[in-house]
Amino acid sequence: MIKNKFIKKLSSRPILGFPVRKIIAFVVKREAQEIAHHFAEFLRPVVAYKPETINQVYHLRHDVYCKELAFEPPRADEMETDEFDRYSRFCMLQHRATENYAGCVRIVSPRQSTELLPIEKYCEHAIKEARIHPAQFHRSEICEISRLAVRAQYRRRQSDKFEGAAVGTINETTYSEVELRCFPFIAIGLYLSVASLAVRNNIKHAFVMMEPRLARSMRFVGIHFEQLGPAVEYHGKRAPYYINAEMLTHSLPISFQALMGNIDSEIAKDCMHAKEYARLDLPGSTDAGKLYSFSHGPEKPLSDIGNRIYCKTPHLSVRTAHK
Repeated sequence: MIKNKFIKKLSSRPILGFPVRKIIAFVVKREAQEIAHHFAEFLRPVVAYKPETINQVYHLRHDVYCKELAFEPPRADEMETDEFDRYSRFCMLQHRATENYAGCVRIVSPRQSTELLPIEKYCEHAIKEARIHPAQFHRSEICEISRLAVRAQYRRRQSDKFEGAAVGTINETTYSEVELRCFPFIAIGLYLSVASLAVRNNIKHAFVMMEPRLARSMRFVGIHFEQLGPAVEYHGKRAPYYINAEMLTHSLPISFQALMGNIDSEIAKDCMHAKEYARLDLPGSTDAGKLYSFSHGPEKPLSDIGNRIYCKTPHLSVRTAHK
């Protein structure tokens, strides 16, 4: 296997550079298309909105965050939950053959001024001077991506056995531009799933606290977050980042747009079912599940946003109050 540094060196040569870059582009496109095909064949994005499915999210998070990483103390009910789950939306990836869940992620989706994002409650000092701040937008238009977790049995490859794989980091010393087949694309699929979920609920602005190396990992595959402030101590060194749908679709490589389209179509079906279920207002329904009964206007498919300006970040120099 040709190493990443060697390929980069060849691609910068005056004579060899152009054909090498063309070969790299061809291989990247071909193998990314293979990823999209295999993803659809083996994995299915799922919106968790029923109580029993949301509990599966909590169990998965407990396995990763409490048992494996020890970020949180173990719980007697083996469900990892917090105060933000009440107004969060959840996505999981399901292994089609076994129907087991491989990974999960949530978007904290406030509607009231009293409902804070975790970044506002625990890391306000990291974003107080930020160009973009949650307080600049209507509460129903913002979210925070958090609690991404990938189960250990879906990280069995040698290339995925390193610190950080459980929360989606790509090992940059292992992967090169011609090794897309080795990407832990469960994490990528989870990010694209919540992006689709957010856009289809008219959420326009996403914040996240993550390790800078995870941001580098996402940039490595074409998902570019904007860093808003310095890294601070928050379950390890983490920095505040921002992304919106336009930034995602404009930076995502063409070769990954097939994967995005496949995921978006599955999320669209689940969002429709979630709204129908929420409006039934069945006994035992959770507050999180009822979020889908609220309509913020016509939902927009993620795949269309790259063709037009939808949620362009405004330049705001004066911070407005929570609406």
